[in-house]
Amino acid sequence: MAQRPKRAGGFGPGLLVTAAFIGPGTITTASNAGANFGYALVWALLFSVVATVVLQEMAARQALATRAGLAETMRTAFSSPILGRLAVILVVAAIGLGNAAYEAGNITGAAVAVAGVTGSGTGPWAIAIGVGAALLLGTGHYRLLERVLIALVLLMSAVFLACAVVAAPGPEIVVEALARPGFPEGSALTVIALIGTTVVPYNLFLHANAAREKWPASVPLAEALPAARRDSVLSIGLGGLITLAILSTAAVAFFGSDEAFDAFAMAAQLEPLLGPAAGPVFAAGLFAGGLTSALTAPLAAGYAVCGALGWRGGLRDRPFRAVCFAVLASGTLFAALGTRPLAAILFAQAANGLLLPFVALALLYLMNRKDLLGAHRNGPLGNLLGAIVVAVATGLGLVKLASVAGLL
Repeated sequence: MAQRPKRAGGFGPGLLVTAAFIGPGTITTASNAGANFGYALVWALLFSVVATVVLQEMAARQALATRAGLAETMRTAFSSPILGRLAVILVVAAIGLGNAAYEAGNITGAAVAVAGVTGSGTGPWAIAIGVGAALLLGTGHYRLLERVLIALVLLMSAVFLACAVVAAPGPEIVVEALARPGFPEGSALTVIALIGTTVVPYNLFLHANAAREKWPASVPLAEALPAARRDSVLSIGLGGLITLAILSTAAVAFFGSDEAFDAFAMAAQLEPLLGPAAGPVFAAGLFAGGLTSALTAPLAAGYAVCGALGWRGGLRDRPFRAVCFAVLASGTLFAALGTRPLAAILFAQAANGLLLPFVALALLYLMNRKDLLGAHRNGPLGNLLGAIVVAVATGLGLVKLASVAGLL
């Protein structure tokens, strides 16, 4: 009996992007934004969500139309060998080495959540989380990874949205903040951080390859492209809603008060609803945020590095597994030791500062190549939105480089 082709419906790659950017960094940044500036920076969050949707939709569309990952397309589509080599160097440095440096923070975030509930040290939990992630990634089954990450995203959604419902006032405050966007004194770096933790270059590589896995060539493009677009909008929109919930809870708990910000103190806002269970429930949200990023960072590194170097990049291919487990092992080791590879993190920040505008520009260029995408290339609206996002991405990259150099 002939095998029925896979259909295009359902959530998938978009939620992997949400799982990737809602990690310890986003939780901390959104909390600080709410604690220090209330709702004044909600406009920056909205912009970051729109910008992310624009870039991620283009990354998924080029992958489905060309059946190639973003790194593969970048490596082969430039006529200039210098640009092609520069793309390879930046991808390997910023995403391969960069994600290895950041992975320690992802695992530590999940371990801190568990340790806060159990009262034990973070080292053993970091090892346990690293081993668990390795076993899950080692299965090589995309569908299993997708389902686990979706479950973790839904757990985060339930926890942080419950926090916002219990602790925060009505939505009219958010609407009012959006109607009167502002730049409070001292908020510039927080705005940049809020956008920078959402518009993440490695998610473009992750999304492109995951879209190919979700919607293989057996699914007609007429079905796959609209499904991928819906998935991107709904999933990344959910990620923005989770981030807004975190910001809102911190704003109510800390803005205008003398109390110092503490992530676990936010759990107190759930006590009217959950009583003594508030702490463990909130810790579950923090744990899910750390674990989703700990799983997606190695995946993104594997896809990006293998595509850039022309290696086989499937979940069960040896080169992919080598990159993936190297990122995971390095992060687990540093997290277990309780140290941060500061030199590697600074290098990764500098490399990502260069990579973000380069990838955004390259993606916009590729999306206008008729020989690559045919009828699926960008239209005028796509180019306008893409140009705005590229301009902001370039600014973010320059600011990140200036920050690493100690100029800010």
